[in-house]
Order: sequence, then structure tokens, then C-alpha cells
Amino acid sequence: MKIRPAKPDETKVLTELVMVSKQANGYSDAFMALCRDDLRVTPERLRDGNFWVAEVPEGLCGCVCLSVDDDGAGGEVSSFFVHPDFQGKGVGKRLWHEIVALAKDHGLTVLHLESDPAAQSFYDKLGFTTIRETPSGSIAGRMLPYMELQLDAH
Repeated sequence: MKIRPAKPDETKVLTELVMVSKQANGYSDAFMALCRDDLRVTPERLRDGNFWVAEVPEGLCGCVCLSVDDDGAGGEVSSFFVHPDFQGKGVGKRLWHEIVALAKDHGLTVLHLESDPAAQSFYDKLGFTTIRETPSGSIAGRMLPYMELQLDAH
């Protein structure tokens, strides 16, 4: 498996990867349609963040993005997805190590994210702590765990 920066021409395949991974949590087609715009990987998202992919001979099997906050002290982890066929095989762990190293290279001290409720236990295992709930940007009335991780401890 190779971990590398995403390429500008991979937006379509990355969006498909994100959608398949999220829907594997048991979400309906109707739910996924409501989330599509928020989950879409665009050229702007690739340009504005540090977007990394996991690649195997069969193609892309995972992705993660780190966006540095305006204050330069923290960063947001987003688009952290692993294709269902590759979950539990170390893909997420490899991507995670890449993002932590990148965050430390940028001198970041804290990472934060809005977690899908189905992924909250995954982030708990990485050391994140839920600090509050935040409204979903795509589903009215849905609340998401907002989580943080202090990097000085990792």
C-alpha cells in the first residue's frame, strides 16, 4: 500500500470512495443524497487542504484531509474514509500516521473534527475526546459529535 498526496484528477474516484464508505454505515440512498454535496471531493478541497490517499494495486482504498486552522495552532481532520473492503486492514492506521506527522510538521497542537456517529468509536481509539455536539451541515436536526485531540500527548 502506498500513501501519497491526492492528484487533481482524482476528485470523481475520491467522491465515489467517500460515498461508498459512508453508506457502508447503513445509511439509505435518500440520506446519502442529502449528504452528497457536503461529501463531494472537489478540486478546491484538494487545493485547500493536505489531502492524502491510500493506494493499492486495485486503486484508491482510503483518504484523509488535514486543513490548518487560520490561527495556525490547530487543524481539522476531514474526509477520513476507508473503502469497506479494506476496513480493519491497517489502511486507516497508515493514513492516520501520515496526518499526525503532517500536523506535527506544521507545528499544530490540536486536531478537531465533526464525526459521523458511526465513526465516533474509531476516533475514540485514536485518542479524540468528544467535547460537544454540533449541527450537521446537510441533515436538519441531526447532531454530530465534535471531537478534539491534543497532539502534545501523541
